[in-house]
Amino acid sequence: MQVSNVSARRSNVDVDKERAARLIQALATMNVDDPARDRLRGRVIEAWLPLAQHLARRYLNRGEHADDLVQVAMVGLIKAVDRYDTVHGVDFSGFAIPTILGELKRHFRDRTWAIRVPRRLQELRMSITAANNTLSHTLGRPPTVADIATHLGVSEEEVLEGLEGARAYSATSLSTPIGEGDGQELGDTLGAEDHGFDLAELRIALGPAMATLTEREQRILSLRFYGNRTQSEIAEQTGVSQMHVSRLLTQSLAKLRLLMEDDGRR
Repeated sequence: MQVSNVSARRSNVDVDKERAARLIQALATMNVDDPARDRLRGRVIEAWLPLAQHLARRYLNRGEHADDLVQVAMVGLIKAVDRYDTVHGVDFSGFAIPTILGELKRHFRDRTWAIRVPRRLQELRMSITAANNTLSHTLGRPPTVADIATHLGVSEEEVLEGLEGARAYSATSLSTPIGEGDGQELGDTLGAEDHGFDLAELRIALGPAMATLTEREQRILSLRFYGNRTQSEIAEQTGVSQMHVSRLLTQSLAKLRLLMEDDGRR
């Protein structure tokens, strides 16, 4: 009974393959203006969908969702259906498989890099990977940069550039935990802008700017910002009204701001 079921399944597969082959042959020989062409084209794509799904499964576990891979393979299948011509002398599967695989490889080359790098480096990275696999088998050891460069016919600097560019293929999240149990993340270890440098520059520029003020203006500013005195206290010490102190503070600060902005532009 079990053998009979297996034979039945194989028979169904063979029938499906024959049906798919007949459909693509009919589409390839149909007049492009035939009103039935669009409907037949849809049946052809549906009939050959298992091939696209099978090829997409080859690229599972590479960081891409299975549904996305099937969609990419479908694009390749549709291209193959639309471009197939019986005059090429090959059956449809022989024409479709390279087309679908090319679409999948192009997807990984163009869409799955964490950081966008030039196409030349993307292609070099794939060449280096292939060369590494080939040379590891033929040499019986991991190849050196010089081995790969000789094999590819490029300089060692280009190989190193390709290896460096390969780091952009994947990225580590700043939320990645580091250590054990302390709750610290990778982002916590990165440096931030040090505003102390800005303050140091301001202090350096403030000295010459303060020297341009009158003695009374300097004294009022010193009492207000270094002595932390109120305007009324400053008025008592300088013998002027609180309103006049307020006006002098405003004028003095405006002068300093203007002088320091001019100095920054220079």
